[in-house]
Amino acid sequence: MKGNYSVLMSVYYKEHPEYLRQSMQSIYDQIVPTDDFVLVCDGPLTPALDTVITDMQQTFCSRLHVIRLLKNGGLGNALNVGMQQCKNNLIAHMDSDDISRSDRCERQLAVFRDHPEFSLVSGIVEEFSDTIDHVTVRRIVPEQQADILAFAKKRNPFNHPCIMYKKNDVEAAGGYQDFYLLEDYYLWIRMLQQGFIGYNLQEPLLWMRAGSDMYKRRGGWKYVQSQRNLFKYMAQTGFITESQYQIQSMIRLIGAVVPNWLRAFLFKQILRK
Repeated sequence: MKGNYSVLMSVYYKEHPEYLRQSMQSIYDQIVPTDDFVLVCDGPLTPALDTVITDMQQTFCSRLHVIRLLKNGGLGNALNVGMQQCKNNLIAHMDSDDISRSDRCERQLAVFRDHPEFSLVSGIVEEFSDTIDHVTVRRIVPEQQADILAFAKKRNPFNHPCIMYKKNDVEAAGGYQDFYLLEDYYLWIRMLQQGFIGYNLQEPLLWMRAGSDMYKRRGGWKYVQSQRNLFKYMAQTGFITESQYQIQSMIRLIGAVVPNWLRAFLFKQILRK
């Protein structure tokens, strides 16, 4: 029995072929399998990645729909293009290097079935660096709307790697928009501002591949400026106060200038559990 939900994934040429294979296989292995898997190739890929996709097309058969963009346009653009091609209103986002637990989508579908008022359902992700047997930390996000709203004033309130959302509600909020490394956070803020309701399952749904590269991306001036711009937007629209904007900007500045090993330590010891 297949579920009436779509899976949306974007991949680009820098992805490791085996990571992509494991990620797509975890979707195939869902207890409630999807009837619509949309894979967006964000620009030309390597022959090794194309081989994985060809293999997975044979595995998924007609359920896998591959969209190839002529050039790399960034994650937000790729997801918007793919979202337009998803045939179901419920869409499970999936990154090309993560691994979903086999009951992930089953659990999220159950929440949407019991709570039709929800627009976003995420859960806990477990970070690993080598294999899923070696989980380093968990990223736990608040469960209910009131706590989600409070958390969103400081940090991303949903785990994008395991989010499932209603397509029409995401589109009503303007979809993904260009915002360096923060496309999802910016989208969630706009949805929360418009009154859409989210929920986070308090159980792990997905293994997220971590490592030093992930923490490097969270340093540097380009990233800290993107964060400051996001919090500036929140302040200008009344989502946070001016003092909250100043505090969060300072915290992001400190996080950008510390060495990568210290940034990784802070993420694991303070921002993760």
